[in-house]
Amino acid sequence: MDTTEQFLVRAAASNNATWCAAMSRSHGSAGRFGPKAWASPTRTPRYYPDAVTLVPGADPIALAARIDSAPGASVKDSFADLDLAGAGFHVLFEAQWIHRPAGAPATASDLPWDVVGDPGTLRAWALAWDEGDGGSADLFRPELLDDPSTFVLAGRSAHGRVVAGAIASRSEAVVGVSNVFAPGGGPDEAWPVVLDAVHSLFPAMPVVGYEHGEDLAAALRQGFEPIGPLRVWLHA
Repeated sequence: MDTTEQFLVRAAASNNATWCAAMSRSHGSAGRFGPKAWASPTRTPRYYPDAVTLVPGADPIALAARIDSAPGASVKDSFADLDLAGAGFHVLFEAQWIHRPAGAPATASDLPWDVVGDPGTLRAWALAWDEGDGGSADLFRPELLDDPSTFVLAGRSAHGRVVAGAIASRSEAVVGVSNVFAPGGGPDEAWPVVLDAVHSLFPAMPVVGYEHGEDLAAALRQGFEPIGPLRVWLHA
């Protein structure tokens, strides 16, 4: 990993931790940033980690002590360099941080988009994201709209229905993108409108995120490049 990739991975990890902190705050959970990791002493919302490492070489024992390590707890090992097996965790999945330079050309999209700004529209967005799978739309609460660094992006059909979307999280150096979706169409249909929105809102900022499996392949088809591995650990 060269110096530029090291910088980008750290920026992506910090950005992702900031997004996880915003999501947790919207559920009333107050995590804290330390020099090596963000961690929440109380359980975070479903699908969101209880800790995110910010630099390589975090102490796994000290990190586990900062969270509620009951079954179901998870840690985002941003540099894939922890061993949490001794604390009762196992690797849930491995993924790659991804990066797309500012101003890189994107596939054109003919979908109009906007930034969600009210609870009713957020609910419609969340239901489209969830696709009726497991009742997870309640993850996205109205309090999230008060966070100045969080932008809920909605791509719309000609009739105004939410048909694609993502979350964009702005930080000092990068814009992080997560929760990319297009019901029935998959990430290849979502990314053009999402990138159109991100480049319009933040034209001078590089875009980062993380993906794995087919979602990673789809991101690479849209001009992202892998810049480093991460792991998510789960306490059984």
